[in-house]
Amino acid sequence: MAKKQKHEKEPNHERWLVSYADFITLLFAVFVTLYAMSQTDKKKVEEVMASMRDSFGYSQSPSSKPSVIEAGSMNIIPAVQKTPPPYKRGKVRAREEEFKSVKAALEAYLQKIGAQDKVGVSIDQRGLVVSLREAGFFDSGSATVKRSSYTLLNDVMESLSSYSNNIRVEGHTDNVPMRSAAFPSNWELSTARATNLLQYMLRQDFEPTQLSAAGYGEYHPVAENTSDEGRRKNRRVDLVLLSEASEKSEPPVNLPPIGNPVTGSTTSGAGGGEPATGIPPAANPAPAPPGTATSN
Repeated sequence: MAKKQKHEKEPNHERWLVSYADFITLLFAVFVTLYAMSQTDKKKVEEVMASMRDSFGYSQSPSSKPSVIEAGSMNIIPAVQKTPPPYKRGKVRAREEEFKSVKAALEAYLQKIGAQDKVGVSIDQRGLVVSLREAGFFDSGSATVKRSSYTLLNDVMESLSSYSNNIRVEGHTDNVPMRSAAFPSNWELSTARATNLLQYMLRQDFEPTQLSAAGYGEYHPVAENTSDEGRRKNRRVDLVLLSEASEKSEPPVNLPPIGNPVTGSTTSGAGGGEPATGIPPAANPAPAPPGTATSN
């Protein structure tokens, strides 16, 4: 009896399609995952940037275009606007009933820029008092205005320049004795600081007849000199926007023009001449000379 021949199975040449289909499926899943991740990250970045702008008090200009990172550029911060000072330059008279609103506006501005520890604002019988505390504007024992304080000082001057009231610049110290070649006592130090700030105000276009300066040494404290905190508060220069009643005690202004014998030009008031040592110039200020180290 003859044996049946077994038919050999033909090789399957299409088995690669299974692996290929698996590969395509996995590749599609990878791209879907990457796309989803990119959309999530973009949303998170936008949320973080918005949170940072709100936290630091910046506002993006509504007319500005969205920031774009160009080739070779490392700047990824969107355009922001500097917080403006609370007042515009002008010459109006601040009356006593308006001092409270001026004080509130200035305090809000100082709070916004984080300078409330360097500048204090109060109202008393003299008028509106802006106290520049020593730590923010002077080195210990020096009458030279710190270079780092110029921006804040300019903002304070800008707020006061809106008004035509007389301004008295008053220098004060603590009760720690001052003995140096430049300043033999606290009288000289307090007077020099007040005078230097007055000269700075003249460079900011204040009227010379509007200004006066005085040094009170250690004898008009605002706190007890028995602690470091109290002495820190007493070391200050007060810019006093005088009330109408206080202005009546000021000497009358009736100065004729003073002729210059060399050039023939005329000047009036206290605005002429070279500034005293320690006065920050209007532009390109020279490095401050070294001061003597004391606690005043």
